[in-house]
Amino acid sequence: MNENKPGNSQSLACVFCRKNDDCPNKYGEKKTCEKWNFSVHYYCLLMSSGIWQRGKEEEGVYGFLIEDIRKEVNRASKLKCTVCKKNGASIGCVVPQCKRSYHLPCGLQKECIFQFTDNFASFCWKHRPVQAITSNKYRDSLPCTICLEFVEPIPTYNILQSPCCKNAWFHRDCLQVQAINAGVFFFRCTLCNNTDIFQKEMLRMGIHIPEKDASWELEENAYQELLQSHDRCDVRRCHCKEGREYNEPNSKWEIKRCQCCGSSGTHLACSSLQSWEKNWECLDCRRIAYTSDFQKAPKHPLANSTNVTVTDCLLEESSPKLPRQSTVAQQKELLRQGSKFRRDISTILIELGFQIKKKAKTLYINKANVWRSAVEQFQSQKFNPSYSIEVVYVNDKDEVGSKHPGSKQEFLSHLMHHLENSSVFEGSLAKNLSLNSQAVKENLYYEAGKMLAISLVHGGPSPGFFSETLFKCLAYGPENALPTLDDVSDLDVAQIIIKVIKRVKAPFESFKQGLKTLGVLEKIQAYPEAFYNILCHKPESLSAKNLSDLFTIHKLPDVKTSRFWNSYLQAVEDGKSATTLEDILHFATGCSSVPPTGFKPAPSIECLHGDFPVANKCNNCLALPVTNTYEEFQENMDFAIRDSIRLEKEERSHLLPRTLNVSSNEEMLF
Repeated sequence: MNENKPGNSQSLACVFCRKNDDCPNKYGEKKTCEKWNFSVHYYCLLMSSGIWQRGKEEEGVYGFLIEDIRKEVNRASKLKCTVCKKNGASIGCVVPQCKRSYHLPCGLQKECIFQFTDNFASFCWKHRPVQAITSNKYRDSLPCTICLEFVEPIPTYNILQSPCCKNAWFHRDCLQVQAINAGVFFFRCTLCNNTDIFQKEMLRMGIHIPEKDASWELEENAYQELLQSHDRCDVRRCHCKEGREYNEPNSKWEIKRCQCCGSSGTHLACSSLQSWEKNWECLDCRRIAYTSDFQKAPKHPLANSTNVTVTDCLLEESSPKLPRQSTVAQQKELLRQGSKFRRDISTILIELGFQIKKKAKTLYINKANVWRSAVEQFQSQKFNPSYSIEVVYVNDKDEVGSKHPGSKQEFLSHLMHHLENSSVFEGSLAKNLSLNSQAVKENLYYEAGKMLAISLVHGGPSPGFFSETLFKCLAYGPENALPTLDDVSDLDVAQIIIKVIKRVKAPFESFKQGLKTLGVLEKIQAYPEAFYNILCHKPESLSAKNLSDLFTIHKLPDVKTSRFWNSYLQAVEDGKSATTLEDILHFATGCSSVPPTGFKPAPSIECLHGDFPVANKCNNCLALPVTNTYEEFQENMDFAIRDSIRLEKEERSHLLPRTLNVSSNEEMLF
């Protein structure tokens, strides 16, 4: 079988329906066999009642042998179409009592259903399957979720309803075009992405889903432009002697692309960027972000001010994000605007995680000083926050220098605990930035911001220790967050306080720059409501049901161990154990709360033919002991978990980062 040229193909009518039309969406692809001088529509061939595919795919026409096609044409020539009254009606209704026969185009005209699955059944307009008409909750028209034109939400032949999303409606023609373009691998519900239920129902209702890849996947070099990146320095004055196109990785002549548009670049040295992980915006994007959409507020010099505010002293000029209003009015306006774009925090962080590459960076962490080891690793020029993180714990006190793999989430949990108690923060529960000269000298405020950003995007626990003042300064700008100093009646005292506050500007700006890592600060400012809970509040207490649902049970020998596990969780929740649910989770995963993005891999439970439980924190796997009685099970669980937590707390109390001693006039709440 050979395909002829399109012009010749259209000159021959289909041997079944006698039409010259070449419309793949309605009749399938039109094929012409030059040797035997006939053409046939693919759907006409498939739906004909008296022919079967007896050959291989490359034989005849789509596996239908030429002799079989001739026999079917001869059979159909004796049957009259119920619609057009002409001979050649090769398709019949499958209902045994029904004697209607018709051509494919005539059947489509009379709204017959052709099922392109199993035995390729055909149903006439009297016996065709229909979708159930539920109570009409929709008084108004709803849009077709493909073409967005409004339809009446009542299932008919031309209007179909999704079986998985009851508020999703489609034109039949829209569905058919999408099915042909998407193929069996990508054809799914446009709202919930369900594949199995959706495709099964659409096949029942006569939508042909071809077994092929999507049309956009078959185009040669269709995504070639996505593999190209901008590699040119576009700043006004390029200092590289090798030229603007010169790019040397891991050096000051490495090209950094604009974090907003990606279509402009700069050498690190040409824009005074100290390291690759620092974000950079091109001039056009900065102009759009800070000039076009926002109005710069005026300065408020102290000498002419009767209402001294922290803002007037903290920044030389007000934030360009909003025109100056009262603090309360500004925050209400920001919340009003933000409510239009509320998003789930896990979704935001997962999207940020898309920029993490598969290439892994191994962090060698000394458990004797997690904080200092992390700072050294993060400050290394070879560290890239967009690489996957692998943790290896080293023990420099061991004579052989032993190393063993560690859990990334446990490391990030330790890091957040050390960070909360470091010299860059102060306060009891709600932490503010402190003013610490040694931390400024070591650039620890920048590293603290970077650590927080990395922990959030890489699946670590939420910090939960920010004060509301610190959070509002980050989300809305300091001028919209800090209280006035009206209650300071002594002008000399006010001026002293203001001089100290002005000195906090550098640590705060450095902390903000660190939070820009992986685009976290930008998301905080775009969705402050989503980030407020995870930055300012500790996670809610766990429940026995939460913990039971969190763990997937694998490889338990019998139901007794599973029953002991559930009883133990309930006993812990009821206070009948010295351990807590948070202790159990920490013992198994290294985290005492569920990270905003969840655990990877998901926590699981296995059985252990031993007396005490064992945790593999790298895989978030908890092996339960197999005991004869529940009392023995609880006693062994309590002992192992309490002992592990006790040893870790003792180790942590000795290894917390030593707070730097600073004089009282160097300490200031932000």
